Amino acid sequence: MDALIIITIIGFWLCILLFLKHMWTFLQEKKKRLEYVSEVTNIDPFEKKEKKKNKRAAVFEQMTKYADDFSDLGQRINFFSENHDVEEWLRKSGNPLKLTVQRFQGLKILLFFIGLFIGILVLIIGFPFSQYILAFAPILGYFLPILLIKREAKKRQELIRKELPDFLDTVSTSVQAGVSLDHALREVIRHFDGPIREEFSRFNNEIDLGVPRERAYRELLRRNDNPEFQSLIKALIQGMNLGVPIATTFKIQAEDMRQIREEKVKELAAKASPKVTLVTTFLIAPVSILMIAGLMIMNMLLGENSLFSIF
Repeated sequence: MDALIIITIIGFWLCILLFLKHMWTFLQEKKKRLEYVSEVTNIDPFEKKEKKKNKRAAVFEQMTKYADDFSDLGQRINFFSENHDVEEWLRKSGNPLKLTVQRFQGLKILLFFIGLFIGILVLIIGFPFSQYILAFAPILGYFLPILLIKREAKKRQELIRKELPDFLDTVSTSVQAGVSLDHALREVIRHFDGPIREEFSRFNNEIDLGVPRERAYRELLRRNDNPEFQSLIKALIQGMNLGVPIATTFKIQAEDMRQIREEKVKELAAKASPKVTLVTTFLIAPVSILMIAGLMIMNMLLGENSLFSIF
């Protein structure tokens, strides 16, 4: 009977592994087919991502509509979240959930009360550490939106930094071939995803609506605090005012950014060395010493020439 139970359990887990394997294969094949259909039918995958993002923002808006009731209170209780700071975070993160400053301020208060309710409920039920949950759940609810939006803004600026050199090289090559800057930007951004495409698509739309080019450049600076990106836009503004060729500006900026990236990698490697030394000193070395000492003690007590054999 026991053998039958063991065989049944092994068979169950074998079936689960086979299911996961075939599911993974199915998902990979589905992804390849969708990419092929997109290429054949000239459907832009980025537009699909934007539609999904907008749909997710609409769902989130329905879920957080009650946050508007707390917006006035949230703007008064604005610890670590002044209105101008929130506006800057939303702008630099790309505002993927289409939040307004008022709704964001209300959302943190709503989550504060939800955390307080959960803490009281846990305390009434009698869960372990319920007092700590009651104390920290409201604080976590208050600071969670702030931490998430700041993390999203930092992540977005990092993506811009990574994609920018390749983007600049491509635009520089197009401009050197005789294509105008506006046309080059429209064509090149079709081959990029993420924040680079979002920012320059918005830039092109502003130019189409009649916004002066320098003002559109200034808006790019306001929406992004990445040093490399800001250096590029300032160089473009200066080149536009002084008449410097755009292709030369893009090429120089791309080379400078790659050099900066190389220096940052070297800096990170240099910072990693003391950390490795610290781990080695306080973890590996003591464990090694204890192992050697333990072997010596065991040899003294249980070896051929042990202390017990002498007596």
